[in-house]
Amino acid sequence: MLFSAILCVIFIPQSYTESRRVSLRNSEIVNRQSKIKMYPPPHHQSEDIQKMISVIKHFPLGMLVTAENGKPFVTHIPFIYNETTKKLVAHIDRNNPQLQTLNDDNEVTVVFKGPDTYISPSIYTTPQLPTWNYIIVHVTGNIKLINEPEAIKKTMVDMTEFLEGEAKKFELKNDDPRMDRLINYIQAFEIEITHWEGKFKLSQDKIPQDFENAKEELKRNSPKDVSIFIEEIYKKMT
Repeated sequence: MLFSAILCVIFIPQSYTESRRVSLRNSEIVNRQSKIKMYPPPHHQSEDIQKMISVIKHFPLGMLVTAENGKPFVTHIPFIYNETTKKLVAHIDRNNPQLQTLNDDNEVTVVFKGPDTYISPSIYTTPQLPTWNYIIVHVTGNIKLINEPEAIKKTMVDMTEFLEGEAKKFELKNDDPRMDRLINYIQAFEIEITHWEGKFKLSQDKIPQDFENAKEELKRNSPKDVSIFIEEIYKKMT
């Protein structure tokens, strides 16, 4: 009996050991993915696309992130969200080395940072530890270069109109002769969005009074014109 048992141990079929390795590897992947889904904690995540679009419109300066051969590239540029095409639109200087990573269909990520602030435990009615509250949106998608001169001009006109806001103290026209010179130095592009990720860490895990106190602290430490935006975001959290 002992000899038979030894043979069973020694002559384990190769197909079984390979299957076992695959099973263990898949389990490791599932465990890693589960951990990823747990960060940020679910109560700090948001799938409300309209809320994330609001962040982009109020804080249009995005951080364009790409990589090539393991080397990261980051550029801070303004973006507009096209309500018709549901795409992000922007321009980048042709002398920017990041341009070499912007090929059609390449995947890119854009990070938009909303208001943020340090939260002292002193503002809470319950014992807490120090933390930092923030609003961040990550947008991932595939890039498409815009090379047709008139199309480039239109993106410039649209972006200027958006950034001027309601006051519209300046209007950029399609026939402005300065644009004919400028389009040779910029690369326009759009991003077809494939994934949205909202990170709204706003003390949602605290009792109602502490949650409200954290909101007021965020408003107090933000520019006055951002207060209305913060109120709108908090209304959607409750």
